[in-house]
Amino acid sequence: MDISKKQPLTRAWFGSVMVLAFTLLSPMVFADMDQGRKYHKAGQFKEAFAEFTLAAEQGDYMAQFNLGYMLSEGGGVPQDHKKAVYWYTLAAEQGHYMARLALGHMYSNGEGVSQDHKKAVYWYTLVAEQGISSARTILGAIYSNGEAVPQDYKKAVYWLTLAAEQGDSRAQGRLGLMYSNGEGVPQDYKKAVYWYTLAAEQGHPIAQYLLGLMYDEGEGVPQDYKKAVYWYTLAAEQGDPSAQVKLGSKYFTGVGIEKNLELAYMWGNLAASNGEDSALR
Repeated sequence: MDISKKQPLTRAWFGSVMVLAFTLLSPMVFADMDQGRKYHKAGQFKEAFAEFTLAAEQGDYMAQFNLGYMLSEGGGVPQDHKKAVYWYTLAAEQGHYMARLALGHMYSNGEGVSQDHKKAVYWYTLVAEQGISSARTILGAIYSNGEAVPQDYKKAVYWLTLAAEQGDSRAQGRLGLMYSNGEGVPQDYKKAVYWYTLAAEQGHPIAQYLLGLMYDEGEGVPQDYKKAVYWYTLAAEQGDPSAQVKLGSKYFTGVGIEKNLELAYMWGNLAASNGEDSALR
């Protein structure tokens, strides 16, 4: 069910009236917010919370978000997820994208509310439609994995492409994988390499490993063992166990790099300690 269609028309009218009221009260609200920020910066969290509360109760969505954040994180006040959800919701209903994103996480994880993946998707979608890349990446992963919604690779590609074009490395890496596997798009190794490269250059370890694989196997690019070793090394140094196995194998065989049994065993042992079973075979 699309819960966005459940809101009555009178809510929109009431919202317009409230916006006018908040505008008239804005000098008082801004004073409370300004004082709250000063207290928070000085580490006087109880005083900041009190000032934010005054502004939040007058409808200031930034103050409402600040209260939600302090309560959810236990930042200077006792942690209270239920109250955090309350304030986040008020801010989110006014369009505050960070509050909406926070609500998505809280419904997804069941923090302060009963776990509800559909409501999580609802809030993530609103944020994604506001152009926020992190929400678009999350939605892409949800549709790709079939979490809380029917698996839909085309929708996954849609959201991941939007986020990837905004420079989100996680979206770029996942989109590369979808092109590599032909999920939601025709299989295209060159496009996979393109997206892997963008993510890898931003330091994404899984993309670095997958790009190494493409060079190792000559998929989408001419086979190049030295470049494979280069990308495996970057990923391995960040702790990626699959890359550590591959790098250890390269040192063991001397393919793409000078043979070095000591380093081969070192990377193999690191991979094993990181849970990569194939390193023990």
